[in-house]
Amino acid sequence: MKTLSLITLVLVFTAQTFAQTVDADEIIRRAKNGEDVRYENVTIEGVVDLTPYYDEIDELPRRGLFSRGDNKVENTIRGKIIFINCEFEDNFIAYYHDDRSEYTFVSHFDSEVTFRNCTFRRDAAFKYSEFREGADFNNTTFGDNSNFKYTEFKDETTFEKCRFEEDVDFKYAEFNEMVSFAGAVFKEDANFKYAEMEDGVKFTNTIFDGFWNIKYAEMEKDVDLKGIKVNDDLDAKYTKINGQSFNRYLLSGN
Repeated sequence: MKTLSLITLVLVFTAQTFAQTVDADEIIRRAKNGEDVRYENVTIEGVVDLTPYYDEIDELPRRGLFSRGDNKVENTIRGKIIFINCEFEDNFIAYYHDDRSEYTFVSHFDSEVTFRNCTFRRDAAFKYSEFREGADFNNTTFGDNSNFKYTEFKDETTFEKCRFEEDVDFKYAEFNEMVSFAGAVFKEDANFKYAEMEDGVKFTNTIFDGFWNIKYAEMEKDVDLKGIKVNDDLDAKYTKINGQSFNRYLLSGN
């Protein structure tokens, strides 16, 4: 009976731990105030919008139909952003384009960013963002579209064992240091067109169930493609791996 009671207590404690919820507004406030943000084993309710949209939109001049110049409005999140074993029920936004005003709102990250063992139920938008320290997305599930187009990762980055349930966009993304997609699964289209991986990349045992577009992509230094599976189709036209064409690189046994 004591053993049974102990098991019951553990189960109840575990259920309570994972039943904790955090309102998105709390995260937004802390992040924009420059605080370190760290949560484990919680569910986040509401849209996490880190962009300066609500802070700036009312003060911005209207853009005419033929307006020129940069329409990008940016802010920088100074503190660490760390989520471990968390679930995001709604969108996580570090990028937003407002069709009405024609302004684009973008957040950059000065310190380390971690989303480890997390789940994004809706969109995850990081288009144009700069990750200036390490970025860790290990073992995270992206349940809806994920947007890393034009994103720049300045330090080591990992998407190991991630699962992308819908389309993911890394078009024009720049990885200045080593990046790993080892063991990741892409269920739908994965767009790496024009992506630059300057200091090595691991696609070890990575699975592409949808279309893999790496046209014009460049991979340099230590490139690991062992065990990679492309179950649909790919476009590797003009792709370069250490100066060699994609197919020639594979045929060379590297």
